[in-house]
Amino acid sequence: MSIDYEVEYNNRARVPEHGEIFARWTRAAAAYRERMAAEENAELGLAYGPSPRQTVDLFFPDATGHTPLALFVHGGYWRSLDPATFSHMSAGLNARGVAVAVAGYDLCPQVTIAQIVSQIRTACLFLWRRFGQRLMVYGHSAGGHLAACMVATDWKQLDPKAPADLVPAGYSVSGLFDLKPLVATAMNADFKLNEPAAAQVSPLWWPVARGRVFDAVVGAAESSEFLRQSRTVADDWRQRGVETRYEAVPGANHFTVIDPLSDPNSAMTARCAALAARCAKVDK
Repeated sequence: MSIDYEVEYNNRARVPEHGEIFARWTRAAAAYRERMAAEENAELGLAYGPSPRQTVDLFFPDATGHTPLALFVHGGYWRSLDPATFSHMSAGLNARGVAVAVAGYDLCPQVTIAQIVSQIRTACLFLWRRFGQRLMVYGHSAGGHLAACMVATDWKQLDPKAPADLVPAGYSVSGLFDLKPLVATAMNADFKLNEPAAAQVSPLWWPVARGRVFDAVVGAAESSEFLRQSRTVADDWRQRGVETRYEAVPGANHFTVIDPLSDPNSAMTARCAALAARCAKVDK
C-alpha cells in the first residue's frame, strides 16, 4: 500500500487546534522571558551570525558555578515559527540547574535546510567559545532533526580548537531524520529538495561517532511516519554504537508532546537534565 506523504507529514491538519496551542506557547514564553529578565537570569538576542534571526536567548538557573549547558532548537518545518515562542522550554531545565540557550535561524525558502544546519552549528560554536564546555542539544520537529545533525557533527572539521564531541548527547522530540519523503510533499516548494539533496541533509545517513547518546521521542498520537522516523534512527544509530532510546509518549500529538519540557518535575525534563549533566561531566 502506498503512503500518502502529504497526509502523513501535515501535522497542522492532524491537529486542528494547533492555533490555540501556538497562542498558549506564545503567552507562556513571553511570561517566562519577562520573569527571567526581571530576575536578571536572561541574556536576550545575542547575535551568533549576521542575519536578524541568527540569535540566541540565554536563560540561566539560580545555581552558580559550572552548570550544565543545553541548546533548544524550535520546529516549524524549517520554514516558520520564532524562537521567542519557545522561551518557556527552558523552564524545566533551568529549575534543575541547567543553563539553556534558545536558538533562532533563518527560514526556508530564503535559505536551504543545509544552510540552517550550518547556522545551528555556528550557534553551538558560539556557545563553546562563550562557555568553554560541551552541550546537550534538544529540539522539536525540525529542531529534532537539527539536534541529530549536531550529535553527528565532527566539530574538529569546523574548529580545530573545539572538541570533536562538542555535542555528545541530543534529545529529539518528533524529529525527522530521513528527509527523502518530503520531496513528494507540497512543502518541498520551500525546501527545493531532490532525493540526493534530501539525503545530504538527513542525519540518518550520516556517519555518527560511537559513544554519542541520542533519544528519539515522539507523540504516540502522531502519524505512522513520525513514529517510524524516530524508531528508525534509534534502531539504526544503536547498531552503529550510539546509545539510543526510543519513546512514544501516550496520548501526545505533534504539538502537545513538548509541553513537559516546561515542567521541572516531568520525566522528559528529568531525562534532558541527566543528558546535560553527562555532557558537563565530560569537561571536568
